[in-house]
Amino acid sequence: MSLKIDQKDINNAAWAACDTFRGVVDPAQYKDYILVMLFVKYISDVWKDHYEVYRKQYGDDDVRIRRKLERERFVLPIAELKDPETGEVEDRFLADFYSLHERRNAANIGELINIVLDAIEEANKAKLEGVFRNIDFNSEANLGKTKDRNRRLKLFLEDFSKPQLDMSPRKISEDVIGNTYIYLIERFAADAGKKAGEFYTPHKISELVAKLGAPKPGNRICDPACGSGGLLIEAAREVGDRNFALFGMESNGSTWALARMNMFLHGFDSARIEWCDTLTSPALVENDRLMKFDVVVANPPFSLDKWGAEDAGSDRYNRFWRGVPPKSKGDWAFISHMVEAALEKEGRVSVVVPHGVLFRGAAEGRIRQKMIEENLLDAVIGLPGNLFTTTSIPVAILVFDRSREKGGANQTRKDVLFVDASRDYLPGKNQNALSDDHIRNIMETVRDRQEKEKYAHLAPFDEIKENDFNLNIPRYVDTFEEEAEIDIDAVQAEIEQLEGELVAVRAKMAAMLKEIER
Repeated sequence: MSLKIDQKDINNAAWAACDTFRGVVDPAQYKDYILVMLFVKYISDVWKDHYEVYRKQYGDDDVRIRRKLERERFVLPIAELKDPETGEVEDRFLADFYSLHERRNAANIGELINIVLDAIEEANKAKLEGVFRNIDFNSEANLGKTKDRNRRLKLFLEDFSKPQLDMSPRKISEDVIGNTYIYLIERFAADAGKKAGEFYTPHKISELVAKLGAPKPGNRICDPACGSGGLLIEAAREVGDRNFALFGMESNGSTWALARMNMFLHGFDSARIEWCDTLTSPALVENDRLMKFDVVVANPPFSLDKWGAEDAGSDRYNRFWRGVPPKSKGDWAFISHMVEAALEKEGRVSVVVPHGVLFRGAAEGRIRQKMIEENLLDAVIGLPGNLFTTTSIPVAILVFDRSREKGGANQTRKDVLFVDASRDYLPGKNQNALSDDHIRNIMETVRDRQEKEKYAHLAPFDEIKENDFNLNIPRYVDTFEEEAEIDIDAVQAEIEQLEGELVAVRAKMAAMLKEIER
């Protein structure tokens, strides 16, 4: 029996492959090369593993073996290198990692990798169409001139051929591969700094947002700003079985490709991830209406500028009927979309927002007031600052629950739960984090909907109305700590004692100095 590979070993080997690009390519870019090659290596190892199994079963009966392999999740075709002038075939080989590794010394290795990616995409169009279109292994702009590029790609292929990166099913489970993918994305986010916001939400925040979304078996779950898909993966884990459907939208092409691969590496082949602008041209529609979901979760870009306000008034899906948010701040545009995409009388929305969303006035204030008057807002949770690589500002999570609408299971619930968890975090050198205990405390508070001194408050509608629909958390949760009374006499006595000790120490030092001078 083959030895199993540990999660730690595959993580370390995959991260070590990044050394080939580090210092040459921006971390926000080289993540694409690493994650694409991880995916190609994975499907190549599965193909090779299954080929060996079928070879033992059917011997030299290539027809039967080929028929079996044609039913694989991903088919690996024959790739062809053609002369650009004559069109004649110069080389034919299986479009897999191992063919590339054999040709790693070729002068045109970057071109060969591109040919393999094109062949794999063409043979698996239903699943992979467009997934590799934003990646170019033959790019001088990204990977340097031919000689340097060839050397890097050779080292890169050798890194991925290490035994620790053998991803055949006999050695490694799908969970481990998916975990490695997420591990790499986390590491890339740490390296990429502010650019990480395009593709990554810190794991613990994703976990909390997913839990607050409360997905159940049979649910349709959507993230309309899904990045590389981490929040959808967390929501899927919350369900507890495989009975769910995942949907996402992402506007950045290369990040959309990462999300697609993330789904495949976690075994969620049927997940539908669309490449589109959610606010101006959402692609998750059916019969010219927004698709509806049981759970909608997101960490959309904060206060997005130029999000499409100029056309929002005539939105064909009527998402902005409560009002059009300002053109320089798209927060309430995302929230409006999410609420409209949630199932009437059932759907639940969990969204990360900057604190300005809670109290800014004008158009945003009017939209906020209407949603509260409709009894849609269920909870406001304040989190600590410095949880993101992209910003140090503290954030909040808003939970909307359409079961509070008339006819819904929670129509009689009229209060809003405010939770101030801003002081609960694990301090880090560059970034703070939430712990399991912090998340557990928040979730228990949300579940029980009980008052907790200096932590949680249930605000009735009238209280929120009195505050002019301002949701700023300190208005509802008093975290003021009175300073302990000072005993002046005790402090004076302590000062006198310390002064006496100081006189004695100085006398002792003077005596010692005299001794030294002799």
